[in-house]
Amino acid sequence: MFKRIDHVEIIPENLEKTIKFYTEIIGFKLKHRQKVEAGPLQEVIYLTLNGTTIELLSVKEPKQVSKEQWQVGYRGIALEVEDMGKAIEYLKTKKITITFGPMDLGNSIRAEIKDPNKLPIELRQWK
Repeated sequence: MFKRIDHVEIIPENLEKTIKFYTEIIGFKLKHRQKVEAGPLQEVIYLTLNGTTIELLSVKEPKQVSKEQWQVGYRGIALEVEDMGKAIEYLKTKKITITFGPMDLGNSIRAEIKDPNKLPIELRQWK
């Protein structure tokens, strides 16, 4: 019945900076961009990476995300990487701070970064 997660929605604080981060640094491709006039919604952008889709929703006056890390709700997304060491080296050349790890968990290596909206992105290399 259910097949997979179709997409993850993000409401960015700065739309263009967020698009640039996900496309130019992480490697997502712009799939679709459409202006929308529906209440506070202004624009919908779809970015894809190897079958994974992020939907960016541009809204008028977005509210800040809670700073409480352990609140109920979605916490972040995770990206699988082929080689954690190479991924971290690459991100550092793009001035992206590693906010956690890398940590060897036995069956995987885990690290974290944040996107321009300070939303966590887990990096995972499976062994």
